[in-house]
Amino acid sequence: MENTRQKKVSRLLQKEVAEMFQRELHELLHGAMLSVTVSRATPDMSLVKLYVSIFPEGKAEEVLASIEENKAKVRYALGKRIGKQMRIVPELNFYLDDSMSYMDNIDRLLKEDKDNAVRPD
Repeated sequence: MENTRQKKVSRLLQKEVAEMFQRELHELLHGAMLSVTVSRATPDMSLVKLYVSIFPEGKAEEVLASIEENKAKVRYALGKRIGKQMRIVPELNFYLDDSMSYMDNIDRLLKEDKDNAVRPD
């Protein structure tokens, strides 16, 4: 269970990382759109898991690989932004949040099921 400080740090990092990708690190996105959907900090604040949603989905793996290659650059940029608020800049781990594609798949399946349902005459 996350304590209040973990939640505050998670929200701060989620906001700052999302803003960084929009303004400073957009070259890592290769023309895709990225949003940080969830951020979770460990109790000692040394590690943060960031779940990102990437649109279009076809570029998701390419963008995630680009971010992983430049993780040090992302962490450095984050350190410049939050250096006054946090003593230690946490290590960042990025994960692909596929909940939107999962939701789209469920909607598509339900629609197909509705269209294929036997209609009484």
